[in-house]
Amino acid sequence: MTERITLAHGSGGQAMQRLIRDCFLTQFDSAELALMEDQAQLPLAPMVEQGDRLAFATDSFVVDPIEFPGGDIGKLAVCGTVNDLAVGGALPHSLSVGFILEEGLPLEQLERLVRSMAETARAAGVRIVTGDTKVVHKGSCDKIFINTSGIGVIPAARQLGARQVRPGDKILVNGTLGDHGAAILQARGELALSGTLESDCQPLNGLIEAMLAAGTVHAMRDATRGGVAAVCNEIAEVAGHRLQLKETTLPIHPQVRGISEILGLDPLLMANEGKLVAFVPAEHADAVLAAMRAHPSGYDAAIIGDVSTTDNPQVLVEGLYGTCRQLLMPVGEQLPRIC
Repeated sequence: MTERITLAHGSGGQAMQRLIRDCFLTQFDSAELALMEDQAQLPLAPMVEQGDRLAFATDSFVVDPIEFPGGDIGKLAVCGTVNDLAVGGALPHSLSVGFILEEGLPLEQLERLVRSMAETARAAGVRIVTGDTKVVHKGSCDKIFINTSGIGVIPAARQLGARQVRPGDKILVNGTLGDHGAAILQARGELALSGTLESDCQPLNGLIEAMLAAGTVHAMRDATRGGVAAVCNEIAEVAGHRLQLKETTLPIHPQVRGISEILGLDPLLMANEGKLVAFVPAEHADAVLAAMRAHPSGYDAAIIGDVSTTDNPQVLVEGLYGTCRQLLMPVGEQLPRIC
């Protein structure tokens, strides 16, 4: 018989201690977590040597389904917080994880997700140092929800942000757009869509370090919910400039393009979980692009547009024949429970 999560696993007693020991501690394998204190105690001196500011990020994950081609909710949770830290120029350091488990979740599936989290954390060079587990009655959540929070250190010389964006900057992405949203849509099996598309879920801190070593970067954002459209509209509003994208330069997987055309979706609004948008001075754009393409997480990187000054900050997309359309901030979600 398949062993499943019960309310006892969240009670604080023997079942919970056994779950923590056998499922979490064996996979996450960090000295701080192994102490089983109510908090992780992290030495400050090594972090002070790396930078002068602490970055802190948090995110919650409720994706449906919890396992999908190219990833799962565990991998997604680690990548999401690592990337939120890294796009601000931080060196990701440590993560916390909070689990909300539904009564009846197969223990074998939970172990698979925890193993995936541990493998992704090791690949990103971060440690999971503290956590929490709660169990709710069957029907009170959908299998498993995960929250991750993370800290990182920003080196003193780095000043990235939307207000650093300048007219003349080139807009770069590190690969094909909308892969995650399309992969989740296929995985749900509700529309009888076929294909082999996988989510782009991946940690981006290694790629980002390569980019920053190659040249100046004014700003970066990871294009998750709302996709490139949300990122570009946020940047345009804060920076006070016009962004113009070229439709012919957008890297889009043929399967994503096909799904978008069938369902009337826009790949620029579709979620990504391993793609960033970078704003780079024109004189550094070619060097940064070359560094991106030389990295496994950026081999499909492209320059997709540029920044210009205007009294009316907005995002425009230039089509094949030179006509322009305004790319608006998404209203609602094209697809719920995407991350």
